Amino acid sequence: MRRIPAGKNRPGRFIRPEKKVEAAEEEQIKTITIPEKLTIRELAETMHMNPSEIIKKLFLAGQIMTPNSEVSYEEAEKIALDYDILCEKEQKVDVIEELLREDEDKEEDMETRPPVVCVMGHVDHGKTSLLDEIRKTNVTGKEAGGITQAIGAYTVNVDGRSITFLDTPGHEAFTAMRMRGANSTDIAVLVVAADDGVMPQTIEAINHAKAAEVEIVVAINKIDKAGANVDRVKQELTNYELIPTDWGGSTEFVEVSAKTGEGIQDLLETILLTADILELKANPNRKARGLVLEAKLDKGRGPVANVLVQKGTLHIGDFISAGASSGKVRAMIDDKGKRVKEAKPSQPVEILGLSDVPSAGEVLVAHETNDEARAYAETYKNQHKEELIEDTKMRMNLDDLFNQMKEGNLKEFNLILKADVQGSVEALKQSLLKLSNDEVVVKVIHSGVGAITESDVTLASASNAVIIGFNVRPEAAAKSMAEHEGVDIRLYKVIYQAIDAVEAALTGMLAPVYEERVIGHVEVRQIFKASSVGNIAGSYVLDGVITRGCKCRIRRGDEQIFDGDLLSLKRYKDDVKEVKAGFECGLVFDGFDKMQVGDIVEAYDLVEVPRT
Repeated sequence: MRRIPAGKNRPGRFIRPEKKVEAAEEEQIKTITIPEKLTIRELAETMHMNPSEIIKKLFLAGQIMTPNSEVSYEEAEKIALDYDILCEKEQKVDVIEELLREDEDKEEDMETRPPVVCVMGHVDHGKTSLLDEIRKTNVTGKEAGGITQAIGAYTVNVDGRSITFLDTPGHEAFTAMRMRGANSTDIAVLVVAADDGVMPQTIEAINHAKAAEVEIVVAINKIDKAGANVDRVKQELTNYELIPTDWGGSTEFVEVSAKTGEGIQDLLETILLTADILELKANPNRKARGLVLEAKLDKGRGPVANVLVQKGTLHIGDFISAGASSGKVRAMIDDKGKRVKEAKPSQPVEILGLSDVPSAGEVLVAHETNDEARAYAETYKNQHKEELIEDTKMRMNLDDLFNQMKEGNLKEFNLILKADVQGSVEALKQSLLKLSNDEVVVKVIHSGVGAITESDVTLASASNAVIIGFNVRPEAAAKSMAEHEGVDIRLYKVIYQAIDAVEAALTGMLAPVYEERVIGHVEVRQIFKASSVGNIAGSYVLDGVITRGCKCRIRRGDEQIFDGDLLSLKRYKDDVKEVKAGFECGLVFDGFDKMQVGDIVEAYDLVEVPRT
């Protein structure tokens, strides 16, 4: 009998199939996408882990964290690498911008549209007179009386063609309307008086127009006056890169007189010629898009928005959204006060039917359905909450300038300079521009002579700039507006202090910030003469406390007569550290002894405040 060799197919034994050697599958590297900042809990969820594991590992490494502790992208990246997970930074999407994004209109659908013009210039140079003369010349008598000034814009006809003029103040036309690149103006008419030349607001107007990248046409007004000197105006404007065409430049200059009407027709024809060169076109056969010039709440009519249509045609009955408000167009009134059924590109109209009052500068969009219009408004509301938080964090100021540079958020540092005299402006400007380094470019977007105005704050807010004032103060309205808008205003009395502050900010070496803290008020009730120290103010502490070595301000009525150090504080004949409210004391001031009975002394000290 043949013997079956051991190991071969012996009866009753299960034979395992031979294993095939397979190539080990390559391990896939896990990658996660995370935002700029997130909590440990959010990071753990993204990594599909328990937060306690990460917290434990960090604790062993000497870091005490909780699930709600916030970490930066760089810190999160290090944590993830310990678990062999790679990180990618989340690209923040502007949802509103994505919603508003649309395909370019086809060239064959485009039709020529009227130009939108804004008139700017220095006060008293004749802007209003010029606009009045244009209206009188080109708007018929019946219509002239019916112009609704509240609409913020009006149209005039020249040789069968229309021009839309914005009544909005110049800086508003550019800065408030700059949301997401939407610009309301095509051409800026810069009015300069022939007898006065270039003035601070003229320069301001040029800077606003250039920042908005609009075409400038110069109207030299008051040529009928005795002291008119057109060539001097042209020469002065060449310093601001506005060179006349007859001098080989590219800027159109027109000589006009708003008083006599001379040159008005030439100005309007020049505007139309400039519009032809710009080839201003829009597609009227599509859903409308435009800009809210201004809006208000009318008691009888509800929310009323003054709108400039930029693309398409707006009809009565269209569903619309503008920022956080939406609705249906119930009525439209043109700039002559007439009810209209439709509004074409470059046409300003007043519309009724929105749910809320939108902000000036919002993009108005027409939609297919009411639900779509509402969805846009809701999206805007949600994102706007986030934007407000981010904007508060990102608002430019000298304190966090260095941090923003380190994080790579800053490539240009915008400044607005205001000083008491032109010489100081130029000196400060040249010195600050030299502070630019490899990481950040210092740009002076506007400089001028005089107090810091609301216009400066508006420009700073739109351009994310810091305002530096040298020997000037902000106007009351500008100060409150700056606080509301979060604009940083820095005031200096010595040029090198301003330069040092900006330089320190750029290098991250800012000096401590001190804040005044009023500690008490004292009334002078008697004056004692002392040969050794001069006059001593016998006083009564009205409130708070007065301490030895504190700083004092003395007011006589509304006038401040002293601000300096308290040299000596006595109670009867003894030197004391402090005197509280309701007690009498004797005060001696450093370098001042002209106190009088009835003077009020405000005691204060300086407290270092942490930088935020």
